[in-house]
Amino acid sequence: MVASAFASPILPGATIGVFGSGQLGRMMALAAHALGYRTAVYSPERDSPAGQVADLEVAATYNDEDQIRDFVRRVEVVTFEFENVPARIAEIAQEEGVPVRPGGHVLHTAQQRSREKQFFADAGLPVPRFAHIANLTDLHAALTRIGTPAILKTAAFGYDGKGQARIDTPMQAESAWATIGSQPAVLEEFVAFDKELSVVVARGHDGAFAHYGAVENVHRQHILDLSIAPARVAPQVTAEAIELARAIVDKLGVVGVLCVEFFLTTGGRLLVNEMAPRPHNSGHWTIDAAVTSQFEQQVRAVCGLPLGATDQMRPAAMANLLGDLWAEGEPDWAAALAVPGVKLHLYGKRQPRPGRKMGHMTAVATDIAIAVANVQAARAALSCRPDSVRRAV
Repeated sequence: MVASAFASPILPGATIGVFGSGQLGRMMALAAHALGYRTAVYSPERDSPAGQVADLEVAATYNDEDQIRDFVRRVEVVTFEFENVPARIAEIAQEEGVPVRPGGHVLHTAQQRSREKQFFADAGLPVPRFAHIANLTDLHAALTRIGTPAILKTAAFGYDGKGQARIDTPMQAESAWATIGSQPAVLEEFVAFDKELSVVVARGHDGAFAHYGAVENVHRQHILDLSIAPARVAPQVTAEAIELARAIVDKLGVVGVLCVEFFLTTGGRLLVNEMAPRPHNSGHWTIDAAVTSQFEQQVRAVCGLPLGATDQMRPAAMANLLGDLWAEGEPDWAAALAVPGVKLHLYGKRQPRPGRKMGHMTAVATDIAIAVANVQAARAALSCRPDSVRRAV
């Protein structure tokens, strides 16, 4: 699919409309402001992470078409902070003559696992074996074909490991089906992997392409814990991952940033796991260690400006900060920031909860091993003050 070209770039001074108001929207708004743009964010929340730094925050539901229509009339271009918003929003923006980047067809594909997996397969990309599951009968049949262990995933609204159940024997089919709420799903073969990788890429309205190389990701309880850039893999693995990501954005006609997540199997094979048509957690390191951050790149792409250079200036490692760190009181920010090369990014979320992403830290260094050690040391230092007093952050 070929994206339509802009008649002309949307220049600084214009307002970018963002649907979604979490930390990705926050960092996008900060990057947009640095380029001279205004930002407006729309979500059901008030005083949201993105709303705290945006020029306009609209709090309304994603199915309030009157509010959505009024919102898009106040902006020059529309983009998305996350893909789980109704594709109807893109249709409304187009009806109002406002460009939507990426397009509604990209949202439609990425926000539902069955469609996403089928897109990968139809495009000839390497993917784990999978089956579409509509009911328990389908699940039993798919387990016979695919075998166990296998992973059952809800078709819609799954992230950070939510909506998943592992099946180790066919006898567990009924309990797994109940665990995910007996809803449409995808069954995937269990992949024995050596590493989890991701590639953040960008595509301009003119088809220009940029990438940030391959990043190595470590998850804990299905939530991204640590990202290491560049990934510690062979150059040919990185090159293949980049080409697969490019095939995806070109096939979809994406305008904007997109992340593709991969499994690198124990046999050395790359398999496409999933995609996110937006800036991604595993690309946060680019704020501190790349010439152009993924968030500035998103602004450039959706506004029709030339894509920025993606050179990595120094090796980097990024560690997520979850609400668990507040369990014993206020984290010791001074101790963490005393570690060389560490940068802190907090998201403005008021209530820390276990598993909730409250911020991240990135360490840059001359060597990747030093960057990893420093960011882990900085995060460990957050919990070392016994007399801390808990405060809202």
